[in-house]
Amino acid sequence: MGSRRKSREFALQMMFQWDMCKDSFAVVQSTFWSLNEGVDAEVMHFANHLVAGTIDNVERIDVLLASHAEHWRVPRMAAVDRNVLRLGTYELLIERTTPQAVVINEALEVARKFSTPESIQFINGILDSIRKDREGEEVIPNWGDQC
Repeated sequence: MGSRRKSREFALQMMFQWDMCKDSFAVVQSTFWSLNEGVDAEVMHFANHLVAGTIDNVERIDVLLASHAEHWRVPRMAAVDRNVLRLGTYELLIERTTPQAVVINEALEVARKFSTPESIQFINGILDSIRKDREGEEVIPNWGDQC
């Protein structure tokens, strides 16, 4: 498994902890890494980067997810799926250093490991809808203002 995939898996676990406990990112980060010692610094750095960025933009991300998830409110989504979608949306729309097809594929692979088979289609549909909706846009720092 590549270091980026491992980072995404750790990021999902931290997002799940943040989502369930409502602790600050600093508390989540400290607790999580104290239980996962010996992780490669590059893996840890990318995971922290993804989580911090997602948390910083979670309100905007959730508005966008709600607009693409027909008949689903974000709080009613399964927690794992909700956080895979949040991380994937962050990478698709804000991070934008990884090709979009790779972001979606990575989100699906992480979901395969941590969620249910039914969730794969759900996650793929929403992330692909977001990708298509935002296709061709330039990187816009305040993209959430357009949601």
